[in-house]
Amino acid sequence: MKQFQLQQELNRALTELGYTAPTPVQQEVIPAVLAGHDVRARAQTGSGKTAAYVIPICEQIDWSENKPQALVLTPTRELAVQVQEDFHAIGRFKRINAVAVYGKQPIRYQMTQLRQKTHVIVGTPGRVQDHIDRGTLKLDEIRYVVLDEADEMLNMGFIDQVNGILASIKHPHTTLLFSATYPESVTKLANRYLNNPRHVEIESQGFTAQRIEHYWMNVTEDNTYRDLNHVLMTDNPDSCILFCRTKDRVEALYDYLDEQGYNCDLLHGGMNQQDRLDVIRDFKRGDFRYLVATDVAARGLDIENVSLVVNVDIPLEVEAYVHRTGRTGRAGNTGKAITFVTPFEDKFLAQVEEYIGFSLTQVDVPADVSADQHVAFEEKMRTLPPRKKLKAEHVNEGILKLYFNGGKKKKLRAVDFVGTLCRIDGIEATDIGIISIQDTCTYIDILNHKGDRVLKAMKNTPIKGKMLKVHKAKK
Repeated sequence: MKQFQLQQELNRALTELGYTAPTPVQQEVIPAVLAGHDVRARAQTGSGKTAAYVIPICEQIDWSENKPQALVLTPTRELAVQVQEDFHAIGRFKRINAVAVYGKQPIRYQMTQLRQKTHVIVGTPGRVQDHIDRGTLKLDEIRYVVLDEADEMLNMGFIDQVNGILASIKHPHTTLLFSATYPESVTKLANRYLNNPRHVEIESQGFTAQRIEHYWMNVTEDNTYRDLNHVLMTDNPDSCILFCRTKDRVEALYDYLDEQGYNCDLLHGGMNQQDRLDVIRDFKRGDFRYLVATDVAARGLDIENVSLVVNVDIPLEVEAYVHRTGRTGRAGNTGKAITFVTPFEDKFLAQVEEYIGFSLTQVDVPADVSADQHVAFEEKMRTLPPRKKLKAEHVNEGILKLYFNGGKKKKLRAVDFVGTLCRIDGIEATDIGIISIQDTCTYIDILNHKGDRVLKAMKNTPIKGKMLKVHKAKK
């Protein structure tokens, strides 16, 4: 990443996160954004496109500005949370604060977050528009607008909200549009809001068998579970996502696999929001091997080392095939995608093949499972791979979040905390991360493995003449 000549704080975070050389999309997008160009990008899923815009935006953020400077729109809550985490991880040492706003989370909690110094807003169009209407989201200083997974946002019917939000931004800004597919609606959106954009085209590189092996199997509805069991036991993947069309199908398949002893969990849109986020986190960490999901898991989620994707139900929308199979073969790895096709579903297979531009290879369902395959499968089911660290956990190793029982109602400001902390022996301003001052309490990130030192010192140190209780934050 040295060729981009980024600030020291960003280079440090990128090094700790394991970023070494930029991916093709990052090579194209980062310098374009740093130079102030609008960007229209078609990048295959798993290409590193999120970091392609997070890195240059973090570089250009003015930390001292209290109002949001970047707005990222995403189609789903899960993607919004993931993008927020990427901003926090990459911008950690620059103290970039990103707030995610989305439905099914209490709006008052989000309003409290938005009253803090906020550099980046990431959200779904409906909830972003809601905050604009309420006056709780100010767009006066927005300098970057990102439309992530634009095709899915429009496919989900968000076009009116997207148009309304973009029309509300009066400040001159750079617009970045990312989409895996470019139907006419996305092209119209790009033509309307992008000014002489740089075109980035990465999709054609490696979507075929160079990166993912694409197969299909003839199955019958009655034998689907038996056939799937044979496929999974013979392939014996380290990590696998099984896609179904509906939440009822997901729950039925999950119940079957659970009864068979599979280490699995499920994900669909009918679940509680926090439960969905917990499942995604646990799957990323490797706490279980098999995830049964609807298309809610097919869009934009960055889950490493998924070796197999099975379309238990063939997708009825061709774009969904691209996003489902894009969960494997990510970040330069190879993967395998298997699609089950029942009688009378040939037309859907033909539509997929026409859309992606090549034919899937037909293979037979394994007729049986050998004794050796049984043993290998059972052995893998009894053990879990080493727990993977999430991106943020790599950066957070040297960070301790502290809780103080005083905030705005005690007339405390960020400068009061910074001034006091910097008087502690060995503590400098660069050791202080994000400060979140709420009405009755304050949260402060202490960087560089100095949290315990600050905690000990602040037990007996007043802030602005006030003694506050301080302890390690629970959140």
